[in-house]
Amino acid sequence: MLHPERMTALELRASLSLASIYGLRMLGMFLILPIFAIYAQNLPGGAADWKIGLALGAYGLTQALLQLPFGMASDRYGRKRVIYFGLAIFALGSLIAALATNIETIILGRAIQGAGAVSAAVTALVADLTREEHRTKAMAMIGGTIGISFAVSLVAGPALNQWIGVPGIFALTGILTVLAMLVIRFVVPDPQSSRFHSDAEASTGKLKEVLHDAQLLRLNFGIFSLHAAQMAMFVVVPLALLKTSGLDANHHWQVYLPVMVVSFICMVPAIIYGEKKAKLKTIFVAAIALMFGAQLLFAGLIGQFWGIVTSLTVYFIAFNLLEASLPSIISKIAPAACKGTAMGVYNTSQSLGIFIGGSVGGWLSHHYGYASVFMFCSVLIALWLIFAISMKAPPAVKSLMFRLREMSAETAQRLAARLQTVQGVREAVVLADEGVALLKVDMHAWDENAAQQLIEKGE
Repeated sequence: MLHPERMTALELRASLSLASIYGLRMLGMFLILPIFAIYAQNLPGGAADWKIGLALGAYGLTQALLQLPFGMASDRYGRKRVIYFGLAIFALGSLIAALATNIETIILGRAIQGAGAVSAAVTALVADLTREEHRTKAMAMIGGTIGISFAVSLVAGPALNQWIGVPGIFALTGILTVLAMLVIRFVVPDPQSSRFHSDAEASTGKLKEVLHDAQLLRLNFGIFSLHAAQMAMFVVVPLALLKTSGLDANHHWQVYLPVMVVSFICMVPAIIYGEKKAKLKTIFVAAIALMFGAQLLFAGLIGQFWGIVTSLTVYFIAFNLLEASLPSIISKIAPAACKGTAMGVYNTSQSLGIFIGGSVGGWLSHHYGYASVFMFCSVLIALWLIFAISMKAPPAVKSLMFRLREMSAETAQRLAARLQTVQGVREAVVLADEGVALLKVDMHAWDENAAQQLIEKGE
């Protein structure tokens, strides 16, 4: 007998193994961040800052172009087949970067890595392998893996650099990618059936609605700016730390580790307060303001070691708050039937931010110095702050999904209308072709029994 409150062993296995694939993708991007600028400057003939920035950002450009097409291709050609193909491309890019002896070849390798854009296909496979009531948990595992990968990378990158160097890190990423393909083959279950999931996949038919939603556009600009500032920062900060700290690149983890610990300690209570007290917008706007302050601190103190440490601490408190709260706000604001499309556009905006941040940050650093990079980032964050202040406060709701018996489109419309009248239900969408009801309900009080009875009756 299935226990609806628990994941089955198969669901847990699928969620954990696919989260590990996501984690690998992030490690491929994050591990080199704290050390790459230093390594690139020591390549034969050196590497200009603008090329360093392009190498860091190239990953984002190809990922932005291909992640939605890969997700849609997985509907047609099969989830695992598309994931194998994407991971093989990623491994090829890693090999090219590992064997590179100049920055131009590394840029090519990074672009090929990004072209293995399997994120959307992996998300679709998660949806195939989990019941509706557990999909949020599975997605949360993936989100947690991404956050952990970033934190671990800032510490592990310098340590690995000491043992195997940047080429070795690229090679290790390629090896882990091959292992990931084996995990897909032998650990991840095969779905009994694959179908489109509105909550997890992008639909071309919903793109217009999502792209015309002013609230979602604010959030898309936000994630673009957040990751542009992140990538621009890593063009400059490793080199600045090298000059001001007396620490070689292999020991920069001694700076990043305490900074990350402090930032996580500060993040958790703020997120809990924002969610439980329905103060998410307050926390969100405060975090953007803090991020703006961090950029100004960087601009003024980038030439001083303790100034860099202080700026990094403020930056990562704000970054972790924003990275954790943005997906939650998207989920609350996006129309229930458009959540997957909204997240697809959001993820594409993030990847574009990586590309623009690396490229523009490297160009500014090369021509105008370190401070100019953070002034550029300050402008982006200031614009985001203006947009966020004028944003509607996200409703205090949670999203739920319920599986339905087979019904006609007309019956689905009637059921949606009845569900909309249930106390505490803010939005109800019934998708007959997917066999699900999508509800947004008040976090503190809603009539679950009444909704469940209507769903069980199917009317």
